[in-house]
Amino acid sequence: MLRVEGLCKSYSTPQGRIAVLRGVGFTLAAGASLALTGESGSGKSTLLHLVGALDDADSGEVVLDGVALTLLSEHARAAVRREKIGVVFQQFNLIPSLTVAENLGFQARLAGRYDPAWQDELTHRLGLAALVTRYPEELSGGQQQRVAIGRALAVRPKLLLADEPTGNLDEASGDNVMSLALELVAATGCAFLMATHSERLAARLQRRVRLESGLLAAQ
Repeated sequence: MLRVEGLCKSYSTPQGRIAVLRGVGFTLAAGASLALTGESGSGKSTLLHLVGALDDADSGEVVLDGVALTLLSEHARAAVRREKIGVVFQQFNLIPSLTVAENLGFQARLAGRYDPAWQDELTHRLGLAALVTRYPEELSGGQQQRVAIGRALAVRPKLLLADEPTGNLDEASGDNVMSLALELVAATGCAFLMATHSERLAARLQRRVRLESGLLAAQ
């Protein structure tokens, strides 16, 4: 489902260019999960942004579902982001003026893939049925993250990306959210790539790799 080859990314600084990724490569099959670990500043978020077509690489290739994202126009990449990629951020990034139900269906409606039956199933599996008319500010952190996961999966993506998805939650809430995410990933059959600093959470995924000095090492 996902193939990454020779991915390089560097940034300009007053001290010169800093290489963050130096030829990263890996594959991820449909229905498989991979945890990306590494120290803060190691480039985990940068890698997720490149895989999710949110940023441009200096060189290398990202192929999702047979499509080389690095060769697409920005308009075509935006369509892929809407229709094939779900993203869960550490900061939740819910739309404050929309209710839980409206947030859940937001990306799916944009992509023209809104499915009321699937959204209803997600709502119940995520324990949000009693909260659908509330707004994000009326929810706990764990509840907001469950909405964010539901929004990402409502479009039935080919790839789910999660960047420190439990970083703002206490351990119990984080474990609960991770269990729900893995259950729903299994139900949809999408590929799942998660960046996390937690070795404990990383161990719950099928594979682990560590990002060090711009390169990946298996664990």
